[in-house]
Amino acid sequence: MRHLRSLSLSVLLLSLAGLAGCSSTRPPALDLDGPAVVPPLPDVQREFRGAWVATVDNIDWPTRPGLSTAEQQAELRALLDRAVLLNLNAIVFQIRPTADAFYASPHEPWSAYLTGQQGQPPEPYYDPLAFAVEEAHRRGLELHAWFNPYRAYHPTAKGELAASHISRTHPEVVHQYGDLLWMDPSEPVVVDHSLRVILDVVARYDIDGVHLDDYFYPYPVTDSLDQTVPFPDSTSWMRAVAEGNTLSRDDWRRQSVDRFVERLYDEVKAAKPWVKVGISPFGIWRPGYPASVTGFDAYAAIYADARKWQQAGWVDYFTPQLYWSIDSKGQSYPALLDWWVEQNTQRRHLWPGNYISRVMFEGRSAWEPGEIVEQVRVTRARPGATGNVHFSIKALRDTVSVLGEQLAAEVYGAPALVPASPWLDADAPGAPTLAIERAADLLAVAMTPGDDEPVWLWTVRTRHGATWTVDVVPGWQQMHPLARGTNGEAPDEVAVSAVDRVGNEGPVARLRLNPTMP
Repeated sequence: MRHLRSLSLSVLLLSLAGLAGCSSTRPPALDLDGPAVVPPLPDVQREFRGAWVATVDNIDWPTRPGLSTAEQQAELRALLDRAVLLNLNAIVFQIRPTADAFYASPHEPWSAYLTGQQGQPPEPYYDPLAFAVEEAHRRGLELHAWFNPYRAYHPTAKGELAASHISRTHPEVVHQYGDLLWMDPSEPVVVDHSLRVILDVVARYDIDGVHLDDYFYPYPVTDSLDQTVPFPDSTSWMRAVAEGNTLSRDDWRRQSVDRFVERLYDEVKAAKPWVKVGISPFGIWRPGYPASVTGFDAYAAIYADARKWQQAGWVDYFTPQLYWSIDSKGQSYPALLDWWVEQNTQRRHLWPGNYISRVMFEGRSAWEPGEIVEQVRVTRARPGATGNVHFSIKALRDTVSVLGEQLAAEVYGAPALVPASPWLDADAPGAPTLAIERAADLLAVAMTPGDDEPVWLWTVRTRHGATWTVDVVPGWQQMHPLARGTNGEAPDEVAVSAVDRVGNEGPVARLRLNPTMP
């Protein structure tokens, strides 16, 4: 199947504007009640195809602090255009890397990674998150807001911390740990503050998801004698003991993180039930699970009981970071994926994370692009795993690697819909009303929603003879140009369905075109 999403947005908008602005006619269209036999409608593939856009240390965007507003916006548009060109359907956008903000927050200062100075807004002023949401949705991409709940400072951030930063307003709950500042996950002030920050974004921005990565308690650091440095949470620990806590210190820490994750899910759903909640934990829950797996123990070292969150249903999607190769001996990608599929008792989405940045490495640690292509194929072969998220989008740039082109050629050759989330909403939109518009030699299908439910996307299937093509079109677009055949002939048939915000596809409306249409 071919598709039209790779057309530049400007060309598409000009085409639609031309159709809408001309005095158009509506050639007669035939219904499907006649005796003709036509090929069955093709299904539209269901697969989450996401990419992380990391802002910490300016990994992906912006490429350096202090770029002008126009430069920042141009860079972000280019990343989104690249995602569309490669048939991705979602962006996971980091907006709170270190208790700071890539948006106009009433609770935290502007990020130093954006402007070069924490607390300083862009100049000329704009809101990067609002811009990212609008530009992503204009292209039919989901935008998931990515938060780091506890990290307060990373040494790559330059300049002084702002007076409104939590390390200044509540220094008693922020601790130095190695070269980082880290909020204490067991302090009620920290929990309430981070949840307030996230829920403010949910309330004020039209995001599609809330996303956490693998940073809960910090990864352990060692001292000059190579001994693990304990996390300095004695104050909160002694208070818990005084208040009657009987758990071990490790279990108490895990309980604190568990409670945060549970509250996050419940409170996001209370605010906007359609906003998906996703977590991307370290890819190994514990060594020995499955038996062949060795490596870091996230359960014991960063107090992340990720399997519990998955099995409790505190997520809508789970993205374990399976950052190892298919043939890795102690951390096999297929073995870990199979284990996480087995743990998914709630049957929520499982979209593993892939370390595509390794195609940019040098030497023995580098991967060939084919490794990632095969990992996507391995994921597809596992019932219960329905997509991938790629870290990070930089590796998909054509100036960096051929990976993007290889993915598009071998596994992402056609558009895909994000898998539906029926536990959030099972009601599909109605069948649209269709009409054919013509202006000069341009043909388009006009699509009118069949009911009051907002349309997030349209699926447009077009038939020339026995061949169907499929396009996925943003829902705001209510007219879509139709490609003519090799001899300039009009399509034989067009079939359109509406898709809602959580992925439910409604019934298909079909329209056969008059074969004599010029």
